[in-house]
Order: sequence, then structure tokens, then C-alpha cells
Amino acid sequence: MTASTRLLARVGTAAALATVGYVLVQRARRWDLRGRTVLVTGGSRGLGLCIARELTRVGARVAICGRDEATLDRARCELERHGLVVALRCDMRVREDVDLLVKEVGARLGPIDALVNNAGLVTVGPVEAMEVQDFADAMDTNFWGPLHAIRAVLPEMRRRRTGRIVNIASIGGMIAMPHLLPYSASKFALVGLSEGLRAELARDGILVTTICPGLMRTGSPRHAFFKGRPRAEYAWFSISDSLPGLSMDVDRAAREVVEALSAGEAGRVLSLPGKVGALAHGLFPGFTAELLGLVNRCLPSSQGNEGGVRLKGEDSMSALSPSWLTRLGDRAAKRNNQIA
Repeated sequence: MTASTRLLARVGTAAALATVGYVLVQRARRWDLRGRTVLVTGGSRGLGLCIARELTRVGARVAICGRDEATLDRARCELERHGLVVALRCDMRVREDVDLLVKEVGARLGPIDALVNNAGLVTVGPVEAMEVQDFADAMDTNFWGPLHAIRAVLPEMRRRRTGRIVNIASIGGMIAMPHLLPYSASKFALVGLSEGLRAELARDGILVTTICPGLMRTGSPRHAFFKGRPRAEYAWFSISDSLPGLSMDVDRAAREVVEALSAGEAGRVLSLPGKVGALAHGLFPGFTAELLGLVNRCLPSSQGNEGGVRLKGEDSMSALSPSWLTRLGDRAAKRNNQIA
């Protein structure tokens, strides 16, 4: 056997051992979620509700929270038919509320095994229509809310030396999207927090997963906020959120989130457009910046800007939305508790 042949054999053996080791580690990390307590923030509607449904399907004990009592009650009534569920009102922006939430869930369902930070706020419009408060509001819900929840569950997870944390960020936390700057800035912050925590908490037996979805058919535009020209902004956003191919089915997204939680993955980008966008931005950031500049030219201009007016999606409807273009999103809204 020549020296080069021996070297190739050693490299092949090392690669095979590394592969086997990786597979064994992945198997050891995988959780059976049956009987585990999982807290899903923003779990009363949209993606959060779909994640809660999937968790009850696999046998987890689920706690959900939200700010609207009526929405929470509808979600609880549905989920209780499939498993053990607790639904509690909580404002994730208020640290004291979050601390009380975690204590109450622990008292009712036992120590929290996994936390899914899903609650979020979206404000859509051009940067000239945004005020500092719009950025502060986005940070309060999309960054500080998850941080409050993480800090509340960490002591018990560290004591038990086990736990899982899933942070629902966004492709907008990897690629800054025009007309979504407060949202993107807050999601960039969440991605940084989440990835840093993954590195720091692994030694404590706690695995942190960062999920970056693209557009999903959740019906959530009704609860987003719109500025500048609210009706025009709502039209493009709700249509984009509904189109097949551009947007992802929310039930499939929820299954992927629960799969990533069970596997203890470091991160996952959801939807094909999201994956393509993340790959392109990683390889050619200058190109994606130029492309998004062209996209921005197609979005509503600031001409006719309605000043500081901020409207919810449900108050921003027009002839274009709802329409046949938003049919799939409208169906999702009814199915996922976005409408009473």
C-alpha cells in the first residue's frame, strides 16, 4: 500500500467516524415531547396556535399566552379537546407579567421543559413614516419580550441541566426588508441573541434554536400595523402573505418548528423563497441589497403619506384586499383564530 493510499484510507476512516459520531449525538439530543411542558408565547392565534396544535398532537402539555382574553378563550376551547392545555393572559413586554406567567405555568403543569418565543409585532410602511416609538414598540415585543421569557425560565432549566428554547425570528432578521425596518431591526437583534445563547447555554444542557420563517399564510396581516398609506401598504403585504409559492402553509411551518425543537437544531429557515434568499444574501450581499432596492421602488411611495396615522390591518382594507388575491390568507385567518 502506497503512502497516498494509506493517507486516503485514514481520511476516509476519520470521516466515517466523524459521521457516526454526529449521528449518535443527534440521536441523543432528540426529545420525545410526550408529557413535556412547553410554553408557547403568542399561542392564541396564527403560527403560535398552529405550533400549540402540533404540540398537543404529539402529546406535550401546552401552555399558551396572549393579550386578548376572548382570543385566548377560543384557542383554549379548541386545544383542550386534544390535550392538557393552560391559557393565560400575559403582556410579554412587561417583565413582571412574564415572571408571573412562568410561575403559574410551573404550578399548573410542572417545570417548563421548552419555551417557544413566538409573540411578535409587525409595523409596515416607509421609513419616513416611522417614528422612534415604532422602533421601540417593535423591540419591546420582538426582542425584550423573548428576553424576559428566557430569563424567567433559565434558572429552573439550569438547575435541572436540561431545556429547550425556540426563538421564532424571521427571514427579515437575516435580510433587512424595505417597509419593514422596525420589524427587521428587532428580528436582527433576536437572531443575534438566539445564536449567542446557543453557544453559551449548551454547557448547561440547554439547546437554543433559531427559526427564521419567510412569508406564511397565517392570516396575521389583520393584526399588523400600517403607516404612510395604510390601505396601499396593507394591500401589498396581505397579498404577498397569501400567494402560493411566495408564502408557506402555516401548518407545515408549525410541523417544522416542532421537529426542530424535538431535534434540538441550531437553526432552520422556513420556506423555499426564504432559503434561497438567505443563501443568496450570504453569498452575494451586494446583489441582494440592489435587488431589494428595486423591490422598494415597486412598493407604495411616500406621496400621499397620511402623516403619523397608524392603522391595524383590519381597518386598512380596500378593493384589492380582501379579494381573490388574498383568498388563501383569508381562509387561514378564519382557521387560525385571527377572526372572532
